[in-house]
Amino acid sequence: MKSGVIDIEWWRLAAAYLFIVILVGIVKWRRINREKEIVIATFRMSIQLVLVGFILEYVFKNAHPLYTIGILAIMISFSIYTILKRLKHDLNKQMKQLIGVSLIVGVLFSIAYFILVVVGLKPWYLPTYVIPIAGMIVGNSMTGITLGVNTYMNEMKSQRNLVEGALMLGATPKEATRQIANRAFDAAMMPTINNMVGMGIIFLPGMMTGQILGGASPLVSIEYQIAIMLGIAGAVSLSVILFVLFGYKTFFNKRGQLKEVR
Repeated sequence: MKSGVIDIEWWRLAAAYLFIVILVGIVKWRRINREKEIVIATFRMSIQLVLVGFILEYVFKNAHPLYTIGILAIMISFSIYTILKRLKHDLNKQMKQLIGVSLIVGVLFSIAYFILVVVGLKPWYLPTYVIPIAGMIVGNSMTGITLGVNTYMNEMKSQRNLVEGALMLGATPKEATRQIANRAFDAAMMPTINNMVGMGIIFLPGMMTGQILGGASPLVSIEYQIAIMLGIAGAVSLSVILFVLFGYKTFFNKRGQLKEVR
């Protein structure tokens, strides 16, 4: 059997859009007003991936630390922008800064540890390794923080009376919001934990599938997949715990009084 990835011809790739036609047909049939959003999302995905493909083609052939660092910076910056855009709450400047710092610290530490210690990559900036690995870590961390912040904000709004009651009984702001912080952390970690539970039995993850299609041994692919899932779990947990540890401060003024949550 010939190893390597089968090159999908353009007309075959175009044929895959039949799945979107089916999806649009279903939402129209069910009178779910999502057709425009689906078409725009499909168009954006296609254009973005084609552009990224050309950029990565050049970067992979001309490996340089500045290219790798530049792409990492773009990925992290866009992920922070996406988090802030997806959140449906009014965030103050302090909250926005905390989200950015939490994501940057958690992601960069996890990527550096994974590349330098787990993989032992030499040179460290090889884009064929760093960029795909960073993409998975950044993407999952972005989802984790988004879920964590949303849960935190919703809980602070719905549990305001309980928090104020705890404050009146002498609890500090940190103590009064401890359970809310724990629930936010739990909500943020749940998708990652669910993926780990179902991986290998219910589904084959993307990284492992890609390596197998590329001709790698399933056992080698499994080693990489285990390592990246552990890295993702670490990145999400670090990013979210940094947010929940200091997030409570953004809900209180200097006197320890609870601000209005919107």
